[in-house]
Amino acid sequence: MGHQVIIFDFSTIRSMWEIRVKKHKDRQKKEKERLAQSSLEKIRQEWDVMLECRRKGIPQAAYLKNGFIDTNSVLDKLEQNSLLFKKIALLNKTEKERNRFIFQLSGEDWTEFPDSLKEQTHLKEWHVNNTKITTIPAYIALFQELRILQLSSNQITDLPVEIGCLKNLKELNVSFNCLKTIPPELGDCENLEKLDLSGNLELEELPFELSNLKQVTYADVSANKFSSIPICVLRMSSLQWLDMSSNNLKDLPQDIDRLEELQTLLLQKNKLTYLPQSLVNLPKLSLLVVSGNDLVQMPTAICESTTGLKFISLKDNPLETTAFQETVEITESDRDRELFEKEFMKAYITDLRERESAPCYTTKVSFSLQI
Repeated sequence: MGHQVIIFDFSTIRSMWEIRVKKHKDRQKKEKERLAQSSLEKIRQEWDVMLECRRKGIPQAAYLKNGFIDTNSVLDKLEQNSLLFKKIALLNKTEKERNRFIFQLSGEDWTEFPDSLKEQTHLKEWHVNNTKITTIPAYIALFQELRILQLSSNQITDLPVEIGCLKNLKELNVSFNCLKTIPPELGDCENLEKLDLSGNLELEELPFELSNLKQVTYADVSANKFSSIPICVLRMSSLQWLDMSSNNLKDLPQDIDRLEELQTLLLQKNKLTYLPQSLVNLPKLSLLVVSGNDLVQMPTAICESTTGLKFISLKDNPLETTAFQETVEITESDRDRELFEKEFMKAYITDLRERESAPCYTTKVSFSLQI
């Protein structure tokens, strides 16, 4: 017996998933805080410091602040040749060692990168957000150890060709900037795993050279002006998550089934009128969102396929009935709704993964159609 697929109005489960999304975000926040504040090595060192302070009779009030060790206050009370002093110094050194590989910059006062940055070629991560910076310096080619380049929500107008020199780059995020083109040299970053070009609004095509990015598992090019899925994207053979929402897509390529590893396909808010039969040939596709398009026919073959597809969202298409139009209007901006839908999808997938395996079947929720 084949799998059955849920087909329903997104709004009918909104309240239930709002709770799940909130819990999911709370878990993520707590996990980030945990990772930011501790590591096994740091915990071990702090525990050693506490034991040593107890042995020396130093009261907790002298070295604990809000439940954490205040190394500065302890250092003032110790001799430099003491064992405890050395342990605290090692703790501080470990923390500084971890932070010295990360460059962070934010704030609208910044219009260009600081001159001192070019001397710090040992950096492994750049995190530059919410500035008025418009260009990335050519000397970025010197940062051969760079793994993460996070440059979202700035005013960057183009990427330098030197970006192709970053052979160890794993993650590139240039979302919500002012990019109109992407340099072909980006295709030389063959170890790239995550690519986020969303929210640039003016991107219409990607260079064919990006076909070399065979390690990319996550690609987000939403909120741009693509009229079709770029050829280079179809050649990213490891791709698992593809977000092409809020573009100008009118149809999908027949050879979309080249993406054999694809699990999540987000196509909401485009101009699609039909879905190709080849979607049935995607063996790992489990989540498909095509809400807010111009579909006039139910994709019956896809819905009734025996693949691993578990969820389809068809909201706001002409194939829906007027019954759903009688529901209460939700007053919120398109941007807020789009962000909510993305959080919902992420929470849904996370929920499935936490259960280790997807359900072997689901119950089909039917509704009448006017075609």
